[in-house]
Amino acid sequence: MGLTYFKRFRMEYDLGEELFERPETPPGYWLFSWDERLQEAHGQTKYESFRFELDANVFPCLGDADGCRRLMRDIVSREGFLPEATWLLGTQLPQQRRFEYCGTIQGIRDSRETGSVQNLGVTPTHRGLGLGRLLLWHALDGFRSAGLKRVTLEVTARNTRALGLYQRLGFRTVRTVYKAIDVAYA
Repeated sequence: MGLTYFKRFRMEYDLGEELFERPETPPGYWLFSWDERLQEAHGQTKYESFRFELDANVFPCLGDADGCRRLMRDIVSREGFLPEATWLLGTQLPQQRRFEYCGTIQGIRDSRETGSVQNLGVTPTHRGLGLGRLLLWHALDGFRSAGLKRVTLEVTARNTRALGLYQRLGFRTVRTVYKAIDVAYA
């Protein structure tokens, strides 16, 4: 076993400012507000979004379907869980014969004034369409409607795509943290 450190940025968004422009939901996609009957779908979508990504190394539960379902149960059972900042995205595009979920985001109230984004994820075949931006806008609007003043999140520094999205949308880095992970070498 060896110890590896992952550099992560804690970022913050000021809800006292205007939100970035509300993105349109693309044709063929639907947003679903929190409903406990969708908890399993959130967990599965989280798994599909993260299983082959760097963050599955940083947080091994993201690379395991059961781990994602457990994580979702843990998030929902937290005292600060915010249903109004928790969204699921689904699609049935014309060329598809079945409906599928393709994006997820959850929100938690950390204090009277601050919330945190948990695991914004979009499945690989649906990336690059502005869906992460769409999910994030709805989560931020949910945090704001709950009376919060700011929202935080953490992003792995090497996840340049997510980092760039957050920076473009107005998140600012407030702290650098390091996550130590035991890695098994084969």
